[in-house]
Amino acid sequence: MKRKPSVNEIQRLLDAIKASDVVESRTKLISELGELDVTDENEQASILECLTTFWEDFTCLDVSQCMLNKSILKVATTYLESDTFKCLTQLLPLGTKATIWCRKHMKMTLMSTDDSQEEEHYALFFQVLLDMLCHSAAVLSTLTKHPVSTGKELMSMIETSILEILNLTKDSILEVKRIQTFGSEVLKASQVVLEALISLSKSYCNNLNSDYDDHVNHIINITKSTIQNLVDLGVLAANAGGNLVTVLNLSWKGVVTLLQQFKKGSLPVNMNISEIILSLISLAKGSLTCASQTWPSLMEPVSLTEAKRIFIPVKFYLINAAKIISHYPSQAFLIFKDITLCIITILTFRIFLSKEEFLKSASEVLAEILEPTSIHLLNSLLNSTQLEQEHKHQILDFLFSDEKEKPVSTYVPGDQSTIFSLTFGSKPLLLGQLSLFVNLLKNAPDVEDDVKLEIAKKMNWVLNILIDEDVYSSVLALQVPFFHGFNQNMFSSILHAMKTFMLVVSSTSIQEEFESFLLENIFHPHHLCWEIVMELWCFMIRHSETEFRNEIIDKLCILLRTISISSWESVLNHNSVVRKLSRSICRVVTHGSESMADRAFNFINGDESKLSSVMFTALVMEGFPLNLLSNKVKSVAKERIVMEYFQFVDGFEDYELRECGSGMFGAPVFALSAAVQSLQVSISDTEMKTINLSISLINKYKTTTKNHYLNLLTETLSIISTMKHLYTSHEIETLILHLHTLFTSNTSTTTLSKCKPNLAAFISGLAHTQFQQTDTNPKFSASCQLFHMLLQERHWALSHLAITAFGYFSARTNCDELWRFMPQDAALSFDLESGVYADSERFMSEFTLSFEKVVPPNHGKNELALLVKEGLLLRNMMKEKMMIVDECDKMEVDERRRVSDGVREGVEKLRDGLRVMANGVMLLRENRFDFSDFDGEFLTHFSNIQDVVGRIVFETG
Repeated sequence: MKRKPSVNEIQRLLDAIKASDVVESRTKLISELGELDVTDENEQASILECLTTFWEDFTCLDVSQCMLNKSILKVATTYLESDTFKCLTQLLPLGTKATIWCRKHMKMTLMSTDDSQEEEHYALFFQVLLDMLCHSAAVLSTLTKHPVSTGKELMSMIETSILEILNLTKDSILEVKRIQTFGSEVLKASQVVLEALISLSKSYCNNLNSDYDDHVNHIINITKSTIQNLVDLGVLAANAGGNLVTVLNLSWKGVVTLLQQFKKGSLPVNMNISEIILSLISLAKGSLTCASQTWPSLMEPVSLTEAKRIFIPVKFYLINAAKIISHYPSQAFLIFKDITLCIITILTFRIFLSKEEFLKSASEVLAEILEPTSIHLLNSLLNSTQLEQEHKHQILDFLFSDEKEKPVSTYVPGDQSTIFSLTFGSKPLLLGQLSLFVNLLKNAPDVEDDVKLEIAKKMNWVLNILIDEDVYSSVLALQVPFFHGFNQNMFSSILHAMKTFMLVVSSTSIQEEFESFLLENIFHPHHLCWEIVMELWCFMIRHSETEFRNEIIDKLCILLRTISISSWESVLNHNSVVRKLSRSICRVVTHGSESMADRAFNFINGDESKLSSVMFTALVMEGFPLNLLSNKVKSVAKERIVMEYFQFVDGFEDYELRECGSGMFGAPVFALSAAVQSLQVSISDTEMKTINLSISLINKYKTTTKNHYLNLLTETLSIISTMKHLYTSHEIETLILHLHTLFTSNTSTTTLSKCKPNLAAFISGLAHTQFQQTDTNPKFSASCQLFHMLLQERHWALSHLAITAFGYFSARTNCDELWRFMPQDAALSFDLESGVYADSERFMSEFTLSFEKVVPPNHGKNELALLVKEGLLLRNMMKEKMMIVDECDKMEVDERRRVSDGVREGVEKLRDGLRVMANGVMLLRENRFDFSDFDGEFLTHFSNIQDVVGRIVFETG
């Protein structure tokens, strides 16, 4: 228990302290003073004034000096902690003098050498430093309990004292790594001081008295100084790594809290908020840059733990930046380009990570942790009620405008770290921009209507970006997070976001803007962009009311009629405006209802004018869904197609040559061809008009060489290929001979190549024709040569069409000499790399795949008969091989080895072929096919052949 001193006793001790010239004696006297229970305010004031005078501020490293100051600090802290303490005017100068001494002394102490005297001083000084930090925290706590002073002298003292406390705290944290033994204690004590500073500033802001300008300025000065030092500490802690993580959290949270208090108190902030936001953005980009430089060089995939270790601090920086932006949008607007560049860079980095297999997990973690937070930075600006609408529009214009200078890119392909040095508008950042726009569309429910309207006006930007070849390929290939751990490609993500936005703006004034975007791009030349636009149209139709659907289809049909008036001659041109719009209408109607399809058909079927025919033909050629029509309307549509076709066929010979140049010439043929290909229309052609028309077209083409006749011939071949009963007619032979003559004698192979796809479909139907398999049969010979011509085609598409046709033919024809239809130089038998070496195995593998798709499920006698004949051929081949083996015995050793290699390769292929045949025989036996009508020696011969081949393989192996 401390004892109560008399007035004379206190004065006697103060006089003794002043009279003493020895530091040790003075220290002892001050310690005695500290043992007394002094509660009188005047006595405390006198003691503190005396102690301030005798605080040793020499910079020499003296143990006795430290002991003296430690004693003084102890007494001052004792008075500070008493409930009766009111002597701030005397205490603050002492604290200021003590903090200045501690800062200077700490620098000297850390530079000193390690002798015994200095070791003792080292330990003692850092005890004083800890006491000083604790004392500072107590001072700040005391200030928090007292109302804000209005006296100029005291306010000046407080500001000076707080400034020095901040400087000492910051220096202490800076030197923590160098302070041995006491480092962790100094760090903890410093954090307590920072917490007390933040509490004091909050208290001052809450107790603001705006009636006094000095009072306001005093609070602003203290809070501003605290914020700036906290920012400095936050940057320091971030760059120091994990050792100062507590300081990192405390400092930045303190910055955000005090800035919020500033705003809450309506205090004028004469500090650079933009710089604070930029500091946080810089820290975020710095961490990601480090990762981008390190990860690509790793020899193993980046773990989830490692990815989170990098991304969680970045999220912390971005969250705090977003909080500041939301409170100070006007200041943040000044640096919106830096903010948006940071967002786009992060989104781009995620995309680049996803391209590397061993970095995909890191990409997924980034998408989960950073992507939502990054988007929140922009939303903090766009959703702010304090920011003018024109400012929000300016941000979106900057982000999604094609009219900007293209900077010189510093991006090095494959080097992810250079992403963070790119400026806005650099091509590698396009994917990040696109990803940002997609996120804005997804978050449309959370933004104001004026922002939604501006987003709707930027929809064309997406289509313009997709045209870029790099963006286009990435959009189709890249996988992006969707929900619950599932991924979807970026193209699907774009569509999903656009549909979300469409639903959000539906039934609002913004819907009109979105519909304008869809109408403007209904003729978009890029197929991917057109697909997006049409998918949006179809989505709108599927989910809209009947009245709206009718309104849309009426608009589209009126537009088609308007275009057809001036462009009717281009109806047969696949790329004409009439056809493009018809293609779009068909796509939309396909996703509509029966009534919608009826409405569209009735609109164009109003009369028999040329305009009606143009629209009707264009729609049918683009696949108008006739089967979606109601039964009554469907009957009318089919009747019109067939009627107009037969009218054209019957009057074909009467047309003059000049009419061949008409854009509508032969339109009914194209219309019927399109309808029968989709199996929506079937006709009875007992008079074989289509075959005769085809023959006439061939003759017309031979005499005039007009490509339009050739185009019509192509369509008639397509019609015939779908009408199997025509192949049984006598006229079909004449058509085959004419086709053979046309394609084997004509030198204009480029022009005729356009006919070959439909020619392949036509000759596949020859499977339904009865053949007399002799070389003297012209139909058989011509058919074989047509197959030869197609199977020799080198173009990959024609080659596969030919093999498909051959497979269909082989599976159904009654011909048992299929080898006659296959040329020696079939395209698919050639090596892909050299294009010269013929490999029959390659052809057979392709043919087998095609054959198995179309082969009838039930095996019959024809298949077994074919196996018998092929077995006989194999037996003859074996005789030839055996003769070669006998000749090999007479050769020299080296020569024999060279020949036997060729023999071995041949017989190995033969053995594999026999295996396939054996499997076929077993399949027939499993199906309990009756063998009694066939030569009983077949199976015996077949088994013997297998044995011989196996022996040869063994002997030549």
